[in-house]
Amino acid sequence: MFGWMKMDAPRRMPEMSAAWDGGLMTTQGLLAGTRVATAMGWRAVEALAPGDLVLTFDAGLQPLVDVRRDTFWTAEATVPAAYHSVFVPAGAIGNSSDLELLPDQPVLVESDAACDALGDPFAVLSARALDGYRGICRVTPRTRIEVVTLVFADEQVVYAEGGALVHCPRDPQPIGTVGALEPGYEVLPPRAAAFLVECMKVEDQTLFNAA
Repeated sequence: MFGWMKMDAPRRMPEMSAAWDGGLMTTQGLLAGTRVATAMGWRAVEALAPGDLVLTFDAGLQPLVDVRRDTFWTAEATVPAAYHSVFVPAGAIGNSSDLELLPDQPVLVESDAACDALGDPFAVLSARALDGYRGICRVTPRTRIEVVTLVFADEQVVYAEGGALVHCPRDPQPIGTVGALEPGYEVLPPRAAAFLVECMKVEDQTLFNAA
């Protein structure tokens, strides 16, 4: 498959939320209003339900097995800077319109820089790692907003807002089947992700200078 697939041991599903001073913050998932590609065209994630067919990067149309809903930041205190969301302007990572992502939401990027640095043109990294790339920046998120997590039978990457590629988790497996889990998407650790993004910036500058 691709080099960013983990091939050694089964991975646990990442934590999707965190508590802080009485508040509850989800750190992954898609904000309500984000549109994804489905069998019925582009639809807002909050309008989806289990059984709906969503277009995936690797496996074509796949049915949702669950749609989880959470609320971002329920405390009265200001959202800490570490949890500020990531604003992705139109065109930055294939999206045709502006997109707002939670900081730990994994996204798939494709670039020659990734191929040179990692031996594979595709890489999965947390949205926060893209800060500073093509106008992507951290912004203070709206509070008390709905966050939707699309869950499939297997991990998938789906199309958001016209072409951005975002990761969605698999359905948790029964305890007795843990040893049978298929390899999943491997998210680059922070240092590797930061290095890749710097390489992508250099690549953009090189192309700009050559134009």
